[in-house]
Amino acid sequence: MREELEDLQVRFTHQELAIEVLNQAVVRQDQLIVEMRRELARLQEIVRELRPSPLNNDPAHEPPPPHY
Repeated sequence: MREELEDLQVRFTHQELAIEVLNQAVVRQDQLIVEMRRELARLQEIVRELRPSPLNNDPAHEPPPPHY
């Protein structure tokens, strides 16, 4: 019975360590996702600024007509 109890304690300790390692991995991945979302939003804003909207019919943003 004592050996079984010791075996359970060892298993429990290993599981606690494995859970902690997994938790750290999840935290790192969450931080990376947050950073990537920020970068994506920044890049989307840059693209919006570079590309005129087809819905925006502002004549000031139209290219000049070609000269013949």
